[in-house]
Amino acid sequence: MVVHSQSAALDHCSLIKTCKPTTSVFKGIPVVDLRDPEAKTLIVKACEEYGFFKLVNHGVPMEFFTRLEAEALKFFNLPQSDKDKAGPPDPFGYGFKKIGSNGDVGWVEYLLLNTNPQITSLKSLTVFRETPENFRSSAVNDYIQAVKGMTFEVVELMADGLKIEPRDALSRLLRDEKSDSCFRLNHYPPSPELQALGGRNLIGFGEHTDPQIISVLRSNNTSGLQICLRDKTWVSVPPDQTSFFINVGDALQVMTNGRLRSVRHRVLAESMRSRVSMIYFGGPPLSEKIAPLASLMAKGEESLYEEFTWWEYKTSAYKSRLGDYRLGLFEKKTGGAAGQ
Repeated sequence: MVVHSQSAALDHCSLIKTCKPTTSVFKGIPVVDLRDPEAKTLIVKACEEYGFFKLVNHGVPMEFFTRLEAEALKFFNLPQSDKDKAGPPDPFGYGFKKIGSNGDVGWVEYLLLNTNPQITSLKSLTVFRETPENFRSSAVNDYIQAVKGMTFEVVELMADGLKIEPRDALSRLLRDEKSDSCFRLNHYPPSPELQALGGRNLIGFGEHTDPQIISVLRSNNTSGLQICLRDKTWVSVPPDQTSFFINVGDALQVMTNGRLRSVRHRVLAESMRSRVSMIYFGGPPLSEKIAPLASLMAKGEESLYEEFTWWEYKTSAYKSRLGDYRLGLFEKKTGGAAGQ
């Protein structure tokens, strides 16, 4: 369903899709304690079954969460004309409603930043000038560095659980100084006038998988995140502002030859409360060849995918619509492709 403007108050929301409310809150989200001696096994099991899990006892100080969230809200609460000075994204910078360049829209505004402190786009510099404190060198950098360190640990435990050798086969790609990783702050404003239309939920960010190796999400305590289970059922993920939610990305699906599956997910806007989320997307260097890891392949096992570089996949993904099955273009036509 597409919402059409019905009054002046709704003009800014036209063309944003809605969906029927999902009352199913999924209580079966796998929870992994990073300090659990069995964490490596639990991580692999969760990623095989869901491509998704909640991480607790992660060691990132709560102070980093609250400080970054407060600074992000200071920016998002600026007048629209001030925020627009940091956009449109190139791809870094500020964006509102428009997701990508292929017609996807959602009830979201966001900041996209490079995770390398030595690389700051001109649009990002505008963001930092507009915020009242030293946004980049303090709140953003502290958070990113802490989350990076935790993510390296997670993927090394994952490698242990999968018996990948060497154990840094994944983490080295994220540690590389040329790693093509990014960081996104999303703000989903309340939408009371639109939610009144037929009792439907406004789509904040449409369904998709993440193209990178791994995504690490943290949000405030406002609900909205949903994942799609293997039976195509959409379920709501209970929010937890003290924990992280880990997503398997498309590149990791290929590197494990389909053993771990990227999770399709979306965000629905709340009618009365804003949602703030912060996501680290861990990607490899642009020149890195993405193919199943040799140590994971059984004797005689064939790759389900054509070999490609991260640049090739990223370029292809960003030419597609948000909800497209992007890996389909890279599946081998014979040999039992993985499918969606």
